Amino acid sequence: QLQLVESGGGSVQSGGSLTLSCTASGFTLDYYAIGWFRQAPGKEREGVSCLVISDGTTYSAASVKGRFTISRDSAGATVYLQMRNLKPEDTAVYFCAVDNPFNCRPQTVVPGIPPEWDFWGQGTQVTVSS
Repeated sequence: QLQLVESGGGSVQSGGSLTLSCTASGFTLDYYAIGWFRQAPGKEREGVSCLVISDGTTYSAASVKGRFTISRDSAGATVYLQMRNLKPEDTAVYFCAVDNPFNCRPQTVVPGIPPEWDFWGQGTQVTVSS
């Protein structure tokens, strides 16, 4: 069964850190791009960061640059989103998704452009209190 499972969400205070994990099962990530997206209450889903597995290309939203880092583990089945210096405005449900590598591009992380990725995880809640 093909699955993406996110974990690592939780509640932290402003300035804190969390690391989200996205683990793929039933398929290999090698030929795909993987993205992290988030959706806050009453807002559209937006791209946070994405990674092209084959060549390591990454893109991150301006709002998280310097604070969030996307990476893949050496075994290859898990992608992480390390989040530092969290702010209340980072509060959202965070989703990972996979699609063809072309879909990881600068437009992916521009606010207001709805993501049209093929395969999604169930999401994990991140809450940052001030």
